[in-house]
Amino acid sequence: MKVVVSGVGLVSCLGNTEATWDKMSKGLSGIRLSQPFDFLPKYPLGLINQHPSTIQEITLKVIKETLASAKLSPPLVDMGVVVGSSRGCQGSWETFARQWLENQSSPQNWLDTFPSQPSTLTAQYVGSFAPVFAPMGACATGIGAIAQGYELVKQGYCKQVMAGAVEAPITPLTMVGFEKMKALAKNACYPFSQEREGMVLGEGGAMVVLESEESALKRRATIYGEIKGWGMSCDAEGITAPEESANSAIYAIKQCLAHSNLSLDDIDHIQTHGTATKLNDHREALFIEKLFTHRPKISHTKASIGHTLGGSSAIASILTLLSIYHQKLPINYQEKEPEYDLNWVKKTENYTLTNSLCFSFGFGGQNAVIALGKYDY
Repeated sequence: MKVVVSGVGLVSCLGNTEATWDKMSKGLSGIRLSQPFDFLPKYPLGLINQHPSTIQEITLKVIKETLASAKLSPPLVDMGVVVGSSRGCQGSWETFARQWLENQSSPQNWLDTFPSQPSTLTAQYVGSFAPVFAPMGACATGIGAIAQGYELVKQGYCKQVMAGAVEAPITPLTMVGFEKMKALAKNACYPFSQEREGMVLGEGGAMVVLESEESALKRRATIYGEIKGWGMSCDAEGITAPEESANSAIYAIKQCLAHSNLSLDDIDHIQTHGTATKLNDHREALFIEKLFTHRPKISHTKASIGHTLGGSSAIASILTLLSIYHQKLPINYQEKEPEYDLNWVKKTENYTLTNSLCFSFGFGGQNAVIALGKYDY
């Protein structure tokens, strides 16, 4: 049974799905120098609005976008839900802590800030009585959620599944934490570039509607692409630094290809994790060059919208699906390190895309890969 994507929705600092796709196709970035907290200096950030959004606001926007794309309306009692986040409601907890320190007041709505809140909100909105999950796997959360949703449909547990991840990571604690690691850029995000400075935090999230090919065709839904398979592994080594040999990441790629019935040469395009941090960029570029000797097209998303942490691979997966659906790859190119001999997308134009891989690598050694394919009617 084929599992297809019949609805897509995302929100980023560039706007909704259509706006993000259009602006990225023009090589635009939503990253701006901002100072959301007066006790911290200015940083380049991917803010959706002028001030940091709550995860509840982002989640509701993504839900509505995704359902509209899928031409579905609640109640959807048989729809499974797999929506994750790596930070959850951390921003709300930090606000609660400041309020308590200032006036000893207890928050009235703390029960609405559990880590599973995005998944709970989604289930409540669609009216689901089906399985509901809230995965958390650092930056790999999005692909992990889509993979879990794929299995719920593939194994017959659900007719349809809403899957993805959302993140509201622009909080004092998150910013200070990454600054202490010396991981934050000072001006902009330049993955794999000679001008690379570090990562840029961004807000956003994305979800897909997954269902069987038969179900999607029966209701005459738009099919954006097919989930071919997925692979995951763990370095089981460091907390923040990726495992240097990349053997576990390569294992996840080969696992994904095996379950997708694809070979290395079948891949036309790779959406990289591309954080613009030295360790991640270097490792990722080296193993791509080593494995994919036929030189598929290589692209990245974070120079345009920042790093949305747990939401990043869900957003990247949707942008990859849109690339396959439109047969076009959007551009955000800076001059790359000369040591990386990869086939970068240097301008927005039409390409023949049949199969793409989307990568995500997270803290704790999380490695996630998903294979996305063109759907032929």
